[in-house]
Amino acid sequence: MKTFKVISLQVVDNDELQDFEIEDGLIINKEDEKGTWLVETYMSQDHIEFFQKVQQREDDLEIQVVISHKANDPAAFMTSIRCIKKMNGRMSILFEGKLKKQRNEYAELLLDDLLQKGYSGDELVKEFREKMVSKPRIPATSKPSV
Repeated sequence: MKTFKVISLQVVDNDELQDFEIEDGLIINKEDEKGTWLVETYMSQDHIEFFQKVQQREDDLEIQVVISHKANDPAAFMTSIRCIKKMNGRMSILFEGKLKKQRNEYAELLLDDLLQKGYSGDELVKEFREKMVSKPRIPATSKPSV
């Protein structure tokens, strides 16, 4: 097994990304034959109702996490919520799932997003370069049109 620190958490909800401020997080690659990952996040209970409703659903939940360093590209996972525990005004959420994509498509998703926003020419190149450094979050469900 390998463990890493979770820097940020986003949930894909109705094809929109929802950011959640986490205080701490851990991700574990179980390195088993099923390719299972565990993601545990620790945050305030502000959104406990949202996560409890999601836990009751039958379909998988897509999440995106940035691992180790905030400059890293987000990794997308198809998960289910295994456990929600309340602790001193905070909550711990345990997700279990599989890595959604093996290859990094961030540049393609970013380029597609910028093209959809109407950027072109030198302006497109400038925005692309800036955003490749700042790494804004882009839904992994977007399909590159390139």
